[in-house]
Amino acid sequence: MSPRSSTLCVLVGVAVLAICLATLNLQRGLMGSELSDLGMLALRDVMNTANKSQPQPQFQKSTHSESADGQQTKTKQPLNIILLYGDDWRHDSIGAANTSIVQTPFLDGLAKQGMRFTHNCVTTSVCWISRATLYTGQYLSRHKSDYPQKPLWYEGWDDAWPQILKESGYHLGHVGKWHFDWTKLVYGTFQYAKAYYGQHFIPNMIGGGRIHVTAKNEKDSLVFLKTRPRNKPFMLSVCFFAPHSVDGTDEQYFPQEESMALYANETVEVPISATFGAWRKMPPFFREINEGRRRYKIRFDTAEKHQRMMKNYYRLITEVDKSSERIYKEVEKQGLLDNTMFIFTTDNGLFHAEHQLAGKWYPHQESIRVPLIIKDPRMPKDKVGTVNDDFTLNIDLASTILGAAGVKQPAVMQGRDIADLYMTSDPKWRNEFFYEHPIHLEKEIIPASTALVRKNYKFMTWPDHEVEQLFNLKKDPYELKDMINEVGAQDMIEEMRQRHDELQKAALEPGPI
Repeated sequence: MSPRSSTLCVLVGVAVLAICLATLNLQRGLMGSELSDLGMLALRDVMNTANKSQPQPQFQKSTHSESADGQQTKTKQPLNIILLYGDDWRHDSIGAANTSIVQTPFLDGLAKQGMRFTHNCVTTSVCWISRATLYTGQYLSRHKSDYPQKPLWYEGWDDAWPQILKESGYHLGHVGKWHFDWTKLVYGTFQYAKAYYGQHFIPNMIGGGRIHVTAKNEKDSLVFLKTRPRNKPFMLSVCFFAPHSVDGTDEQYFPQEESMALYANETVEVPISATFGAWRKMPPFFREINEGRRRYKIRFDTAEKHQRMMKNYYRLITEVDKSSERIYKEVEKQGLLDNTMFIFTTDNGLFHAEHQLAGKWYPHQESIRVPLIIKDPRMPKDKVGTVNDDFTLNIDLASTILGAAGVKQPAVMQGRDIADLYMTSDPKWRNEFFYEHPIHLEKEIIPASTALVRKNYKFMTWPDHEVEQLFNLKKDPYELKDMINEVGAQDMIEEMRQRHDELQKAALEPGPI
């Protein structure tokens, strides 16, 4: 049998397995949008392996490598870049935040070697939109990918950082959750790709049995680092599925067995706003069919359930922390720490029963604030180990990645290079930002929302219901006292309404915001 015939047989066999897995998931009632890639796990791995025998395109010098006036950008020697990207992981769920029992010793140490950003936020709090923003550096208003089945951002692929880095001579790797169709366009960009997500335990295609998704993330990342070409800079995206829940299941969170002793004797603090009174203060269109309310009842509606769910959630986080450390140690072993940038962040925050809600989507602090740690070998010594409280956004990640590669960002990107906050003396950074989220399913289930977010105040709108809200974040950090009807606040409300509308229009335009 010829090598081509052997490969075809393997692909056909794995395709049958993929269909069986997908059918099994549907029979279990799992949410298709969260599991659509799982059934294709084995098929993609085999396709990636088979592709190694095919001729690879020659790298060309990037047309983005110089600024308009011919000057090189600030990084003349391109850095290696590793993105550690968590899922459904909010800003205070790391040990360095000192707000919970969660243990993340590696990430805490990474913050001491770099910079931790306390007011890092997402412009849309949901998995796939945040990922499209990650790769394009654009708001949803521009990339238009409001559902995973509609990856409209692919239409601008040449201006997304994976393609730009490939053109610049980088060796690209992707491990874990992608959340959109893995098309020929995407497949042709990454030299190493292992795309999967949706369950915490997945079939182990080598050796049989099952493997935890975080363990596979780690394993695949180490393979990339050990087999990469030594004559090219590299960019590795490790997109962990954990600590995202396994939707459609009763238990939601499934850590590895060796983690179950963690937090066993601890008590998870219940949020101040996890009360029925806080739920009643939500706008009147928040009813029992609201998706956040439905998920609250699955995860948090009894004290025992809240403890069990949160401990398993924290166990998954600690597992990601341990796997991230092993990836870091491999880079250290290869002697690359002085030329490698590490970025740790996540796709969106998460309600842990605040307002008696679960999930994300809405403009509240628990939903929109996510952790960000950057370890950059270019960072001045006086900045190492410090904390920054400027508004950094997920639209900035693409600009930051290209900046580390010494590549000028395309004109369509709306973010800014976060390195300016530690490499320039006067970055003139933003002090407010616009938030947006579209309606999903129906307006009673996940209503559309927008917001103007500042450090002291937040102006929210619910356009499907023509409702506005105002919160004083300094005096009311849990967003329980709506000021929209206060007589003394009307001038401020009008000013913030106008600024909200200005930034909403700006989100439609190319260029940094």
